Amino acid sequence: MREGRIPSKVPVEAFFAGGLFLLTGILGVAYGARTWFPPLASRHGAGIDAMLLYLLVAVGALFLCGHVALGLLIWRGARQPQVTHRLATAKTEWALSAALGLLMALVAEGGVLAIGIPVWSEYFGAAPPRDALLIEVTAQQFAWNVRYPGEDGVFGRTETRLIDDVSNPIGIDPDDPAGVDDVTLINQIAVPVNRPVTVRLRSKDVIHSFFLPHLRVKQDAVPGMTPEMVFVPTRAGTFEIACAELCGLAHYRMQGVLHVLSEDEFRAWLQEHGSR
Repeated sequence: MREGRIPSKVPVEAFFAGGLFLLTGILGVAYGARTWFPPLASRHGAGIDAMLLYLLVAVGALFLCGHVALGLLIWRGARQPQVTHRLATAKTEWALSAALGLLMALVAEGGVLAIGIPVWSEYFGAAPPRDALLIEVTAQQFAWNVRYPGEDGVFGRTETRLIDDVSNPIGIDPDDPAGVDDVTLINQIAVPVNRPVTVRLRSKDVIHSFFLPHLRVKQDAVPGMTPEMVFVPTRAGTFEIACAELCGLAHYRMQGVLHVLSEDEFRAWLQEHGSR
């Protein structure tokens, strides 16, 4: 081949290398376009799904564009017999790189903030509605200790020295009259559908993570802290309570059940368990 002559065909190696990048981009986007989330069962979860969908679409588009550009550049470069001169000055390359970096940051972070801030405000920032059901969940290796305040709406006092893993796992003080009607359960939570629920988290030992996949609820339970979260279940049914933090050798056993019931069913359920 004479020097300076441009081949009319792309070499086989370059054709397959460029095609591999193109195929990787297309298959990656096709794989990511599947439905990843379990069926939604909470009000605020729609915003979380929208935020995650936005991220998947934005990242998928950038991923595909990058692989298509790389494949085309390989094909184009393979048609040239030698390395060519720079297509732009160093200053232009720096400016273009900075502009593209800022654009990607704006697309990624700007969209997440625009969608996510209202969800954050509802989930963490808003005051619980007056009719919200308050539940205390105390995590331990390897169970969820659940407590309802009873008819008086007030939790009884707890003392660390009173904790007994068999008879009194969260240390309720029997001398406090406010705790007489408290309802305590293990790995079982029931809530009424379409009513706000406030979950107050505690931990007895290590960091756990209270996770309701179908309700898009996830919050760490940290020793010494009592974070609260508010959510509204929108679909009746039975859902998994999981621990999303590796909390020890028996972490896999830390599983509970959330029952979302009608208001009448919930009252009957609470009365039944409170009378035990």
